[in-house]
Amino acid sequence: MVKERNIVLCIIFSIITCGIYYIYWFVSLTDDVRVINKNSTLSGVKSFLFSLITCGIYGFYWAYKMGKNVSEIQVSRGRVASDNSVLYVVLAIFGLQIVNVCIIQSEVNEATKIESV
Repeated sequence: MVKERNIVLCIIFSIITCGIYYIYWFVSLTDDVRVINKNSTLSGVKSFLFSLITCGIYGFYWAYKMGKNVSEIQVSRGRVASDNSVLYVVLAIFGLQIVNVCIIQSEVNEATKIESV
């Protein structure tokens, strides 16, 4: 089941726990997108481990793929799709991966609201 998360609290918890909550958030968010999009190739744990093993390089690919998946979610919900894949990669290059996670979480929250109505 996909859970709606408060983005501000997630950021605060990530800061308070020195990034440990961010790891949980990253994994959970990736799994939530997989559930909403019915995409069996996504895995939060696998994405985190690949990012760790490749010293963050996989994170650029993850950002691009998440942008594509969020776009598909928007289309499937009848909304105008905004493909932010390139934006996510640029933000990741500049070390702003947490901004990507916030934007994606916002889209997941929106999809969860539409689903529950």
